[in-house]
Amino acid sequence: MPYIEIIKPEDAEGRLAEIYRRVTGPGGQVDNVLQIHSLRPHTLEGHMALYKAALHHPRNKLPVWFLEAIGVRVSLLNDCAYCARHHGVGMKRQLQGDEERFAAYREQLEQEQPGAPFTKPEQAALVYASQLTLKPGSVGRADIKALKSAGLDDGEILEINQVAAYFAYANRTVTGLGVDTEGEVLGLSPDESVDWHHA
Repeated sequence: MPYIEIIKPEDAEGRLAEIYRRVTGPGGQVDNVLQIHSLRPHTLEGHMALYKAALHHPRNKLPVWFLEAIGVRVSLLNDCAYCARHHGVGMKRQLQGDEERFAAYREQLEQEQPGAPFTKPEQAALVYASQLTLKPGSVGRADIKALKSAGLDDGEILEINQVAAYFAYANRTVTGLGVDTEGEVLGLSPDESVDWHHA
């Protein structure tokens, strides 16, 4: 159970009810991580806008499965089981349900330094995301140079940074307010067609 009061979808009115309608996923589910914002609906809108821009924007260049992998890695480091579970399922879905590939990648995300089957650029990205999560003040120009040397361009580096930063926020929202997976189907997401510019 969450540590603060929430307004359930069936009890929502006005602006909150409209936002819930927009974030409702398959099967009518509103994820618990979204319901935790119900006392301040504007923060729910902000959360969704950031989530969609960081992980699911069509102009991102890195594959969504790998952005999800970064999210799982950061969530594991932050001891956020909720996000690691949800985004692990999302990552598997993005890999077209390929159990063998998913298991190989997922195992590496648990390691101190993830290796193959992640490519060298992907491994470099995971090192950076890990450093940004565990020792954010230690990141410097040399760490960005290492990413470029691995073959990542500035735009891709920005994507990696934004996903790691988003999960720092999401993990702390979840762990700090007692969000759990009770009553949820994991790995679903709201309609990708929804425009999350503030209305």
